[in-house]
Amino acid sequence: RSAMLKARKRIMLIGWDFDARIELGTSDEARDAPSRVGDFVLWLVDNNPELEVFLLRWDLGAMKTLFRGRTIFTVVKWMRHPRIHTKLDAKHPPAGSHHQKIVVIDDCFAFCGGIDMTGDRWDTRGHLDDEPGRHQPNGKPYKPWHDATTALTGPVAAALGDHARMRWERAGGHPIKAVEGGADCWPDALERHFGEVTVAIARSAPEMADCEPIIEIERLYLDQIARAKRSIYAESQYFASRKIAEAIAKRLEEPDGPEIVLINPVSAQGWLEPLAMDTARARLYETLRRRDPRHRFRIYHAYTAGGEAIYVHAKIMIVDDVSLRVGSSNMNNRSMRLDTE
Repeated sequence: RSAMLKARKRIMLIGWDFDARIELGTSDEARDAPSRVGDFVLWLVDNNPELEVFLLRWDLGAMKTLFRGRTIFTVVKWMRHPRIHTKLDAKHPPAGSHHQKIVVIDDCFAFCGGIDMTGDRWDTRGHLDDEPGRHQPNGKPYKPWHDATTALTGPVAAALGDHARMRWERAGGHPIKAVEGGADCWPDALERHFGEVTVAIARSAPEMADCEPIIEIERLYLDQIARAKRSIYAESQYFASRKIAEAIAKRLEEPDGPEIVLINPVSAQGWLEPLAMDTARARLYETLRRRDPRHRFRIYHAYTAGGEAIYVHAKIMIVDDVSLRVGSSNMNNRSMRLDTE
């Protein structure tokens, strides 16, 4: 909310899912602004005649909108507004999805990571058992949720702006120029954790008739695992990639390899995912256990103080306390080769 309030010229929202009903809360900034994101976007463009908003989402995921109350009416208002541009991205293989979660503001500030701007995502770091704010738009409470993203400024934000514009044009949108002369648009309400650091962007994109596959994320995972000297700490919604498991196994067989900790949810969500993902995880874990003579690999599950399972949706890897990776990709095959990440 604070970041979007600072936008001068452009907000680009790239997502797997959007729910116009979720609340961004209120603050001392712009107290008259609506709390629900759908109305908030309309309020922003109505109060800033120079602002444009571009919203791009995965086409098949958009079907959820039909089952979200009055959301469809908000979307119609967006589509009718001359400075709100919406598009569904169908440039993916069958069964593939656009899984990136990116917000770029004036090409000078960006969010990029694992959390979607949709329902059942908000929580606090405490993951309390009794959390009044953790509820769906209809008031129904949902389970504790753990997620992570990055807030970025500087050249990396401009690079993410380039990527967002490329995605928009590949989806059939009109060409968009970069925003020139971006001022300091770091949100007033957001604390800076560190600065003057080297940042790289890694991507996944599937092979299609008009483009070569991009497997930078897979290579980054394998490189981080291979370079680790002391420790690897990772969080992932899934653990089903045989390539990653094999890379871990090779390190476990070394006499002085790193200790490796992976945090997963107890079980995947949905009706199909547990059958596929939980079974794959169990098989990979058993394989790694047999190749871990020094007992340096562990999978853990997170729980609240009251014993409620916390759903781990974050996608993080920390190696030797010197390199940090935060993204949208899980440790599964589709994140490496089928989806855009």
